[in-house]
Amino acid sequence: MQRLLPYLLLMFFLNCNGSDKSELDDFRTNRILEYRSEVSFHSANNDREISTIKVAVAEDDNSRSEGLMDVHDLPADAGMLFIFEDNQPRSFWMANTPLSLDIIFVNSDMEIVRIHRNTPPYSHEQIQSDQPAKYVVEVNAGYSLRHDITEGMLISFTDY
Repeated sequence: MQRLLPYLLLMFFLNCNGSDKSELDDFRTNRILEYRSEVSFHSANNDREISTIKVAVAEDDNSRSEGLMDVHDLPADAGMLFIFEDNQPRSFWMANTPLSLDIIFVNSDMEIVRIHRNTPPYSHEQIQSDQPAKYVVEVNAGYSLRHDITEGMLISFTDY
């Protein structure tokens, strides 16, 4: 029996470790967003609409810094629109963000100037716009590829 004890303890800890994770997942913070607006993506010459998503709007310092932190479930046709006062280079990160996202930087002319696809969850790496941006749209990873959204295209959004 003494020979089996280390193996039994190992099995116990392995099983407890898996159980603890699922129990922790049950108690995780899961923010629920209020979708107050819509963002539409348009071709570069604005002659056709590509797709539309419903968005939560982040328009003040607090809501912009919170972003999609602690959001574990984002519908396929939803995202977040960040609105800034001015057009300047932007930098985002994924700290406390459990979802992989496409981050779309948009200038004051509503033109998409940079897309970062499939950003890694919980990363502290800086995600740069490389060009001035006044708006940022975050969607589930893969959305921009599925809808063939590219830099140079335009966006529009409804009043919020």
